[in-house]
This record gives sequence, C-alpha cells and structure tokens, in this order.
Amino acid sequence: MTLILSLLGIGLIFAALRDIFDTLFHPSGKGMLSRTLPRPLWRGSRWISAHYPTVRELCGPVALLAVIASWVVLLAVGWSLVLWPHLIEGFSFDPELTPSTRGGFTDALYLSLVTLTTLGFGDIAPASGWLRVLVPLEAAIGLVLLTAGLSWVVSLYPAFSRHRSLAHEISLVREAESESGIGIRQMDALAAELMLGNMTSQLVAVQTDLVHFPISYYFRSGHERFELSSVMPCLLHLAEEGTSEDCSSGVRMRASMLRSAIDDFSATVGARFLDLPSAPTERVLTAYARDNSLPRPS
Repeated sequence: MTLILSLLGIGLIFAALRDIFDTLFHPSGKGMLSRTLPRPLWRGSRWISAHYPTVRELCGPVALLAVIASWVVLLAVGWSLVLWPHLIEGFSFDPELTPSTRGGFTDALYLSLVTLTTLGFGDIAPASGWLRVLVPLEAAIGLVLLTAGLSWVVSLYPAFSRHRSLAHEISLVREAESESGIGIRQMDALAAELMLGNMTSQLVAVQTDLVHFPISYYFRSGHERFELSSVMPCLLHLAEEGTSEDCSSGVRMRASMLRSAIDDFSATVGARFLDLPSAPTERVLTAYARDNSLPRPS
C-alpha cells in the first residue's frame, strides 16, 4: 500500500511540474491545464454574460487563477500521498498533539500545504533522515511554484496589452478612413508601407503570444475598439486593398506580407481555439468574432 501511494503521489507531482514547465518554458505553450481548463470556463461564461457582461471580462483572470490553483492542488495532494504512510513513524509531533490520532490523510494534507506554502508551523516535523531531505524539497518546489506563478502573470499581461494595442490601432485606422475618405490607395506610398509593416509586426507578435501563452486568448476587453476579433475583418480588407494594382510595388509587397501574417494568425486561432484547423481565413475570422462576441439576452 505504501508503494502504491508513493507512486501515485510521485505521478501527481511529476504531472504538476511537467505542466508548469510546458506552460512557462515550452516554446509552443503545451501546458495541458493552461490549454484545456480555460475552455469550459470560457464557454460557460457565454451563457452568464448575456445578462452580466462583466463575467466575460473576468473569465481570463479566473482561468489564470484556476490553472495556478490546480497546480497547487496536484502538488499538495501528491506530496500528501508520499508523506502519509510515514506520518506517525517518521515525524515528531508537538507535545499537545497525540501522534496516534494524527495519522490520517487530512493531517498529511495539512503538513503538505504548510510545507508547500513555506509557512513551517513546526507542530509536525520530520524525524527520519531521508524525510529531513524530502520535506525541504517540497518547500523548495513551493518556492518554484510561487516564482512560476508570478513570472507567468508578469509575462501574460504585456501580451494582453499588445493584443489591445493592435486592435486599437486598427480601429483608429478604420475610423480615420471613414472620416477622411482616404484609403490606403490614396495614401503616400511611404506612409502606407510604414503602417502596413507596423501592423504586420504587431500581428506576428500577437500570434506568438497566443502560441506561447494560449490562456491570453481568454482575456477580453470591455470595449469593442480594443477587441482584435471585431476588427480583424478590417485588417484583412486593408491587406487586400493594398495589393491593388493602383498601389506602388512597395505597398503591394507590404500588403502581401500582412495578408500572409493574417493567414498564419487565423491558422493558429483556428487550430488551437476554434477547432477549425484547415478552414479558410475568412471563415476562421468570422468564427473568431462570434466566439468573442457577447450573446444577446433572450
């Protein structure tokens, strides 16, 4: 029984550490929990947000906390299963505690949580030699978890800011074109090239963020002008207009690059978030806008 519990506990610990590593350090962001856990939260929030729109805006932060909490649960339960069989013989208890009544899984979970969070109350302390090494190891992993969670948050919010920044710039271009009646074909060639090149660079950065940090997809802004899903058709129209024969060769090249970036972006979004791995760009962008739109109250 001891061996089974230990192997099960080690398996949970390994699964949590592997998911943390894949989420934060793998170039393709292959963390299982960070890719799968936000989806049901995102879909469930659609029904509630019909009457409470703020719920949709909170889905991203809630999903982020849920993933971190799942790491904590996996590590805490895993270490509990490893320590549980050795709780009475391998640990010394505070004089006010009765060891014979403190050998249950609840006490092992308590010890694991106290150690993982590095609180170290000292009421239950390792007595055996190998446990004196194992318990500090769990505390060290707890510090790693804290650092990993903070670094993830620090890395994630700049990615969300880049997402909002690109959407805002596209919105401004759309509004300026509507008010002035000047399209990309009427613009100065150099200015048009710079604008298209800048948007291409920003879109590539946003796509990279979605690959490295898939959970960033579920962070939604409260205003349409900051929502990339709602303005991507405008960006596609801009790229197609820039490939017109009326434009200079430099503008056409930049527009072609932007169109390729849009195709790559839609392929990433379609395959990773919309279950449309081989769909045309226009269909993916339509599904992208629909997935991020708020449902109307019935």
